[in-house]
Amino acid sequence: MNSQTISWLSAFGAGGLEGEPPLLEELGINFSHIKTKSFTVLNPLRPVDRNIMDDTDLAGPLLFCLAFGTFLLLSGKQHFGYIYGVAVVGCSVLFLILNLMSPQGVDIPKTASVLGYCMLPLVMLSSVSTLFTLNGGLGYILSALAIAWCTYSSSGFFTAVLGMNDQRFLVAYPVGLFYGCFALMTVF
Repeated sequence: MNSQTISWLSAFGAGGLEGEPPLLEELGINFSHIKTKSFTVLNPLRPVDRNIMDDTDLAGPLLFCLAFGTFLLLSGKQHFGYIYGVAVVGCSVLFLILNLMSPQGVDIPKTASVLGYCMLPLVMLSSVSTLFTLNGGLGYILSALAIAWCTYSSSGFFTAVLGMNDQRFLVAYPVGLFYGCFALMTVF
């Protein structure tokens, strides 16, 4: 066989072409960044690195939204359309609000990435809703804690990335309302 035939066969095999990056890397899915950003959300008391959002990937947020919807589906609630609708409208509105508040501005993929990664506590809440009904006192307390956790994490991300340390409470209010919508889907 000549080298041309070998390269065509390897292109359609499992190995790919020489020097070609792996498929996940081409798609922009980096599991180490997803892990780093998820652990940053899970430990909100640790200071946020200012350069954590230099790589704005949307694979983690899409995975978290899918997991959130799947857990809600397992608890008997079909809210996939509402989840993606609230996410799109909420990201757009928060993008506008943050650009009005910040002197340097933020782009919409960074906004969506931060909001999606910080949704992880609500994903954990929706996983609890598969085992227990949250329409009661304990569910309301757990929902309030999840909203506070998401809000604290995302406002920390936004203030660190945008350099708005004195405006954390102003950032936290609309972000808290955003996560409140998702908590309402989980409880009711």
